[in-house]
Amino acid sequence: MDDFHRPMGSPRTTKQAGDAAEDLALGYLRDQGLRLHARNYRTPGRGGGEIDLILWAPDGTLVFVEVRQRRSRNYGGAEASVTYAKRRRIVWAARHFLMRLGQEPPCRFDVVAVHPEGITWLCAAFDAQ
Repeated sequence: MDDFHRPMGSPRTTKQAGDAAEDLALGYLRDQGLRLHARNYRTPGRGGGEIDLILWAPDGTLVFVEVRQRRSRNYGGAEASVTYAKRRRIVWAARHFLMRLGQEPPCRFDVVAVHPEGITWLCAAFDAQ
């Protein structure tokens, strides 16, 4: 798409679109009382995992958040795009992250879906099993 046909203010690249979705999700979660601990945590080496957002919930739970964005809800939308393989990589990265902490807090895995109609927050969307 050339600049003429691009809506004003829309991101130019997939990376920029992903960053914008993460910004929206982070703002939304902060409004819900969560505090940012880390953003875009990556494990070392090839084939590792990445966690988009790591936040603290008001109750002391460490929340690992996957942010997904889709232009439509076709084929299940953003929520359905968190596949088994993606969940496995997120859990692996979370375990790597937790090894660095002295004491393991209660944890959960959330998904924030950004779509044209707004944001959907799925608390405890999946577990580490």
